[in-house]
Amino acid sequence: MDPLNPPGSAPERPPRLIDPQEPFSSSPPKRRGFWGPLGVVGLLLAKLAGKLPLLLGFAKVAWPFAKTGLTMLLSVWVYGLLFGWQFGVGFVLLIFVHELGHVFMARACGIRISAPLFIPFFGAQILLRQELPDAWVEARIGVAGPIAGAAAAGVCHLLFQFTGLPIFSALAYVGYWLNFFNLIPIVPLDGGRIMASISPWAWLVGYALMATWFVWNVVGAFQEDGPALGPGTLILLMVLITSFSRVLRLFRKSTPESLRYYSVAPARRWAMAGIYFGLVAGLWWGMQLTAGRAETLSDEADREPVQVFMPFRRVLRSTDACSNA
Repeated sequence: MDPLNPPGSAPERPPRLIDPQEPFSSSPPKRRGFWGPLGVVGLLLAKLAGKLPLLLGFAKVAWPFAKTGLTMLLSVWVYGLLFGWQFGVGFVLLIFVHELGHVFMARACGIRISAPLFIPFFGAQILLRQELPDAWVEARIGVAGPIAGAAAAGVCHLLFQFTGLPIFSALAYVGYWLNFFNLIPIVPLDGGRIMASISPWAWLVGYALMATWFVWNVVGAFQEDGPALGPGTLILLMVLITSFSRVLRLFRKSTPESLRYYSVAPARRWAMAGIYFGLVAGLWWGMQLTAGRAETLSDEADREPVQVFMPFRRVLRSTDACSNA
């Protein structure tokens, strides 16, 4: 019999050995809640908040480039679905070079503008961030686009001469025609902005030409076997609507501000007129040189492609022939 454990008593438990590696705590263990992870998240947010000005500055710089790049890719994808990826890439690059002419000239004149925004079937758009000081600056910015675009079309023409690839001939024709169309003397086209420094009364000629073109398309659409109305007719309508108010100003009494805005030295008027009519003649000549090749390729095409642009029937056939070759 154990004298320390009399009968009927529970045996004494042996002492618990404490592991020297186990940390000793006199308090009961705490339960883990959501405050721990929330604190980690708060700490990360606090660190990001410290770098927020840097991130905002980067986004402000990168967003214009991202906007231009993404809309360019969208346009390439749309045109590529209709006319093939070669024509889609080349056509978007022709528009891009045209818009770069506006951008560089605007910066040279000290005018803040937005980055180009590409819109399928409507080309690209650049917005002014400030008012223009006079018609001479407006004309310089306006004429820079067709000059750059004509040069890009000329490069495509030379590439066709050296390589013989029909796609370059088609792109050259489209580039010549696109810049020729932009020289129609009506705002918001480049020709209307150029005429602001030569003679704003030329807007009446451009408006009459656009109105006649629009009516011709609408009437032709209702004739038997006539072409269906497409984005080209919508572009004509938009130009007519947006330019109507500016054409009406020609018949109102001139204000001192408008007289000051359209006051251009005679030497500058003649210089801009020479550049304008020289561009018109050069682009028309380039169209004639490349249109013959487009007509030849049209006869080789096996099927009628989708007609989206206004006068591009021959060119779209030529690109179709390129894809079938």
